[in-house]
Amino acid sequence: MREQQIEKWLVGAALAFAASALLPVVKTTLLPVAEAGYQGLRSAAGAARSSLQRAREELEDIVAEAQFERMKKKLDLEIASSGDEFGPVLSGSEAGETALER
Repeated sequence: MREQQIEKWLVGAALAFAASALLPVVKTTLLPVAEAGYQGLRSAAGAARSSLQRAREELEDIVAEAQFERMKKKLDLEIASSGDEFGPVLSGSEAGETALER
């Protein structure tokens, strides 16, 4: 029983000594790796943010174009239905010839 306690104590002391000896080596090795990983994550996050912004702008453009087309069709229908009140719509050259005839 006492031998097991001494053995556990020696193993613990050896691990503590090994950890204190290896800590500077591990620190100098893993710190640059961790910094590089952090930089990679920041870069990936920036690229994702940029892609999402571009997609958002594209979607806004599509919505704006659809709204414009809808408004244009509505105005065309209104002009076509009320065009009878004002007479036929003349092109630029036809309008000039009509003005000269008067």
